[in-house]
Amino acid sequence: MKIEQLMTRPVQSCQPQDTINCAAQIMWEADVGCVPVVDTDNRVVGMITDRDIAMAAYTQGRTLEAISVESVMAKQVHTCSPSEDISKAEERMQQFQVRRLPVVDASAKLVGLVSMNDIALQAAQEKSARKPDVRLDEVALTLAQISQHRHEALAAAAQ
Repeated sequence: MKIEQLMTRPVQSCQPQDTINCAAQIMWEADVGCVPVVDTDNRVVGMITDRDIAMAAYTQGRTLEAISVESVMAKQVHTCSPSEDISKAEERMQQFQVRRLPVVDASAKLVGLVSMNDIALQAAQEKSARKPDVRLDEVALTLAQISQHRHEALAAAAQ
């Protein structure tokens, strides 16, 4: 199964100069836990999560309106293309311990988002199929790898 068959679209995004209040509002209204951050050409330059917002508010002691998205977003973003197999997305999620991947076209412009939720829901739908495209055991493995504490993942990789 290809990512384009499973990805969420359209995807709401924000820009680096927006406030984290803006990002939080998008998350609330769209019922999502992250928002891709794009430049003026709609190219992904970061990701911001609900956890990023909560931790910034706590550690900085400022209002959400006083904190920019750029100051708290993850700047290293791992993406995938719509034509990739879901298994490649799962491998990337495992490797980089991320639950969501922005989907970008050949021009690196945002076209969708694929998440562990999307993959798990698809696997559950296909569980009784003879040859499922997405298997529950693979979803479980991916989730286990993503959920591993970072120091544990580094120790395992060093072995």
